[in-house]
Amino acid sequence: MNASIFRLPLLPSLLIATLCILIPHAKADEPAPDIESAWFRNVRQLTSTDMGLDRSGEAYFSTDVRRICFQAFPTGQTDYQIYVMNLDGSGLKMVSTGTGATTCSFFHPSGEKMIFAANHHDQRPAPEPEQPPNGGHPGGHPHASSGGHPSGGSPSADHAKPPAIPRHRSHAWKYYPGMDIFEYTFATGQLRQLTSSGSYDAECAYSPDGRHIVFSSLRDGDQEIYICDADGRNPRRITNAPGGDGGPFFSPDGQHVVYRSDRTGTSNLQIFINNVEGTDERAITGNEALHWCPFWHPSGKWIIFTHADFRGRPNFDLYLLRVDGSAMHRVTTDPAFDGLPVFSPDGRYLMWTSTRGGLESPQVFLAEFTGLTPGGELNPRALAVSPPLPALPTE
Repeated sequence: MNASIFRLPLLPSLLIATLCILIPHAKADEPAPDIESAWFRNVRQLTSTDMGLDRSGEAYFSTDVRRICFQAFPTGQTDYQIYVMNLDGSGLKMVSTGTGATTCSFFHPSGEKMIFAANHHDQRPAPEPEQPPNGGHPGGHPHASSGGHPSGGSPSADHAKPPAIPRHRSHAWKYYPGMDIFEYTFATGQLRQLTSSGSYDAECAYSPDGRHIVFSSLRDGDQEIYICDADGRNPRRITNAPGGDGGPFFSPDGQHVVYRSDRTGTSNLQIFINNVEGTDERAITGNEALHWCPFWHPSGKWIIFTHADFRGRPNFDLYLLRVDGSAMHRVTTDPAFDGLPVFSPDGRYLMWTSTRGGLESPQVFLAEFTGLTPGGELNPRALAVSPPLPALPTE
């Protein structure tokens, strides 16, 4: 397969501080069907190398939709740092320390602070992951990419031996054992460490009311989903089945969590929804393709995610999925990589990471999203050009 190495901010991510995923080169003369114009309009690139960002990705909106946070390689570096900037491209600022690796930033609903994962206090190298079996594809979290060990620093004396990656994990990127979740306060510029499990803690997001954080961790050996208080206290695990679980986000009503998981060991990630108690887990995808980096539409009726089918020549595209798994719709058709999609809290915008337009490295893109109303009703034109596809296997 003709491919190039793509390093994203998950998984992650989607996870660590750096994710390597294979992205096929597209033919320059391959036109994209008109599906995209039925879903969104006025596409613009938000980040670029001209801003001193060699590659950027995994961006999220502030609640007031005036700012975004994201991760990017500063020019000449190979570890992600966390940035914020205004939606119009002004006010770019690094909020991480500039050392070690980072991933997975997310605004607090108040807009007064944010969280992200970083290993600048503990830069132990990551264990080498196993390669996918039978020539399979990489799987794993949607946020980070493997760009080698964190720059600088030395292993912590207290945790000199990195924990082993469970054998069922067959992805190709690295999970740094020194990753912890940090809180950054905008008014003071102060960083506060929220987790210190001695293992990988990342892939974090606030609940809609700002009282809790959902995150992914290797603290119990297998990668699982946890929920803790917003100050990092009282962590509790909500997943228990073998298989790497990551990339979690709270539903708009705060009652459910969506995440991806590799339950079969094949790296064909599937999307799961669970309640916050962890007692109602259900898969909403079930075929042999990759379903990665899910994110809620503000209506709570749809999930947007990245899809790729490794049974043929894969193309990473964005798809919409009903929360009951009854149908999905293709949203992007550009031959370049499209991934890590998120909706603005008001549903007006779609933001994602892409190499479209001939880019050699990924950057953040924004468009007005017209395919769904804020209440989650399908635009008839989008339905006409992108008819529903069954998401779960049919009998």
